[in-house]
Amino acid sequence: MSKPIFELIDELPKDNMTVKALRALDFVVPGQWDNLVGFENTIRTVTGEDDQDLIQQIGDRAIFLYNDKSQGYQRALWLYQTISNAGRALGTAALANKIGENVPFMGLLSSITPKPEKAQTIDLSLKLVTELLAFCQINGIPGDSIGDFAGALGDYGGESLMRMAALVCFDGLIPLGPNFIMATQSWLENLSPRDLEENQGFKQMSSMIPGGSPAGQLGFIGESFSAVSGWMGSFVSDRGLTSQNVLGHLQSFVEIADDKVDYVAAFLDMTTNYYEHTGIQTLARRLIERAVAEI
Repeated sequence: MSKPIFELIDELPKDNMTVKALRALDFVVPGQWDNLVGFENTIRTVTGEDDQDLIQQIGDRAIFLYNDKSQGYQRALWLYQTISNAGRALGTAALANKIGENVPFMGLLSSITPKPEKAQTIDLSLKLVTELLAFCQINGIPGDSIGDFAGALGDYGGESLMRMAALVCFDGLIPLGPNFIMATQSWLENLSPRDLEENQGFKQMSSMIPGGSPAGQLGFIGESFSAVSGWMGSFVSDRGLTSQNVLGHLQSFVEIADDKVDYVAAFLDMTTNYYEHTGIQTLARRLIERAVAEI
């Protein structure tokens, strides 16, 4: 059993690498994300309440809902945490690969680490599937509801929209370039079930991914990505996003030398856990909203 939900919310960092990186994306979704931390503070902010008794009741109800195993909240948290940890492992491997390319005696590293682009496309699509699965868990709908999820993206706001913005910018545009959607789709079409099985994130999450077998799951991942590709394409073009302007904003918060730009995606993977951070904030908001409705 992981920590109680109120503790997870109380312990969210007010400022760290993840928070800095997300603040750099404010230009993408202006004013959408406020780094809400603290359980009581979150209840006050989400509900506008300041009656201490009512705040206590809402908090108790939210904790009760979270602890109810028949609801999907704990599974959603597990998904957010699992994909964040897998991202860190990917970052380490990708960084080792970069060192391997640049330093001759470490050339061995480049032969034993996954090629970043393939690993990156799998990671991007798994993150997207994580979002879909967590959305289904939080909303109590079947885990293969691709259409419901794709439809709901248009209504995303707050920390959920920020998480998708970070997915598009940090896992799409920066490592894979402007054609990341096409690149990922063509990789997914050419991947074998074995490629998927060798991926750390997939290994940890496979029990939650619909499809029945690695081949079926690969199909589900491809279908999910296709269903959301239109939304992602519009998101990028409506906001005029490029790798350059994302990096430019990132450089105002985080020191990145210009000749190290190709390390940025790996660096972000290793130093941030934006899925877990904003995922906990999403869970907190949903739990509190539901608690209020039920009291």
